[in-house]
Amino acid sequence: MSINSFIIAVEKENFVEAHELLEDEWKDYKKAGEKNKAKAVQGLINGATSLALFRKNRIDAYKKIWKVFEKYENLIEEVELNDKEKYKEARELLRKKRVKVVN
Repeated sequence: MSINSFIIAVEKENFVEAHELLEDEWKDYKKAGEKNKAKAVQGLINGATSLALFRKNRIDAYKKIWKVFEKYENLIEEVELNDKEKYKEARELLRKKRVKVVN
C-alpha cells in the first residue's frame, strides 16, 4: 500500500521519494472524480514536497506549498479512505518532521 511506503520515506526524510509514492493514488482519485479524496492525498504530497523545498533553501516555495498541506490536511477526517489511521499517521509525521527540519 502506497501510504505505508510514504510513511517510511518520510520517516527517513526522503521527501522527494515520498511525494512520488502517492502520486498515482492522487491521480486515480482525481480521475474517478473523488475530489476530496484527491485533495486529502494532495495535502500529504504537498507536505512532503514543501519539506524537500525547504532543504533546497527554497523558502518562499516551501511556505507556499506548506499552506496547501494545511488547507487540505483536515479532509483526511472527512473522506472515506482505506486504512484511514495510516493517513492520519502520515499527517502527524509530516507535522513532526516539519518541526525538526525547519527549526
